Amino acid sequence: MAGEITGGCQCGAVRFSVERLGRASICHCRMCQKAFGGFYGPLVGGHGLAWTRGAPAWFQSSNKVRRGFCAQCGTPLAYDYGGATVEVAIGALDDPELAAPAIQVNPADKLSFVDGLPDLPMQRRGENPNSDAFMTGIVSHQHPDHDTVQWPPAGGFVA
Repeated sequence: MAGEITGGCQCGAVRFSVERLGRASICHCRMCQKAFGGFYGPLVGGHGLAWTRGAPAWFQSSNKVRRGFCAQCGTPLAYDYGGATVEVAIGALDDPELAAPAIQVNPADKLSFVDGLPDLPMQRRGENPNSDAFMTGIVSHQHPDHDTVQWPPAGGFVA
């Protein structure tokens, strides 16, 4: 039976659980950059992975790897290289803090500006009235960071 570590996509169509997590990594390869639409791919081994709602669609990104994602909302979910464990996207975990990266891989493709990201200025709440007003008016339609019996909620979303 699957454990209590859970996750899923942003729309809630695909949910999963794992019994335990393996080593978390950040992959800088170009395929991960494109698959995640980001600067790198944050992944962690998902031992005892079970799809608990729906199932991912798969894209064969190379001759050795297929990548799972939600066909409804596009959230990257899984990296399957044919090994004993499928890796899951750290950001898709309900509690991403459980998977602090322990290693970076494929540094040859690392984007030149990644190491400087922590040095960029941080805009905080209260520093930009327009940004604050925008953020205050947001109503999230994303699935919450826990399992739900029904999704979307009965009666739909309230705007």
